[in-house]
Amino acid sequence: MHQQKRQPELVEGNLPVFVFPTELIFYADDQSTHKQVLTLYNPYEFALKFKVLCTTPNKYVVADSAGAVKPQCCVDIVIRHRDVQSCHYGVKDKFRLQVSEQSQRKALGRKEVVAILLPSAKEQKEEEEKRIKEHLTESLFFEQSFQPGSFGVAFKGHWRS
Repeated sequence: MHQQKRQPELVEGNLPVFVFPTELIFYADDQSTHKQVLTLYNPYEFALKFKVLCTTPNKYVVADSAGAVKPQCCVDIVIRHRDVQSCHYGVKDKFRLQVSEQSQRKALGRKEVVAILLPSAKEQKEEEEKRIKEHLTESLFFEQSFQPGSFGVAFKGHWRS
């Protein structure tokens, strides 16, 4: 008896959505970061349609906020921050990418991407360097405290008979 191979029924909202990067960081003092690209991947055997939603659409311009992705292809979505003001520093906005089958209405999957505006790329790098230096200093202190030679010096008299 010949069985017909059927595509499994997809449950609404459970389809994994593959987007990179998973976070967008915009820097007020670096205009080159005001425009960024999200890449949506479709590893599936069927075409997907997508829609990009945002918690604060007045702060961003999304080029091609809806479209389609062919099977085993990807599409780039350009997002531009258009409201760079100090009152927005540190505020986390969210983009939601919803995907569905080309011929269906219901969303099969979704993924959220956080976007944040920071005042300065330089400040962020300095803060990161400071954390790294502190970590290295702590590691170096830990290594020096527990080196075999330091035990030998401290207990040298006890080892001799």
